[in-house]
Amino acid sequence: MPALPDYLRVSNAIMDDVRSGKLKPGDKLPSIAQLCVLHKVGASTIQQVYIRLEALEVVERYQGKGVFVTDPATWLRKP
Repeated sequence: MPALPDYLRVSNAIMDDVRSGKLKPGDKLPSIAQLCVLHKVGASTIQQVYIRLEALEVVERYQGKGVFVTDPATWLRKP
């Protein structure tokens, strides 16, 4: 089985944290720099993570404020 690309691995981990209750709707995600350290990836990977999570409506980005978790009930049901 091929390894998952880093951006999928990280975005899946964030989605799992929301489903498990570690992250709650309205919680602010850590900064890009913090996520880079946490998941041992580069900033461009975290940008891809944000793009994917936004497309799936898992997070909402607010300019100058940060990236916030949405309610899992509102997520798009995509694989």
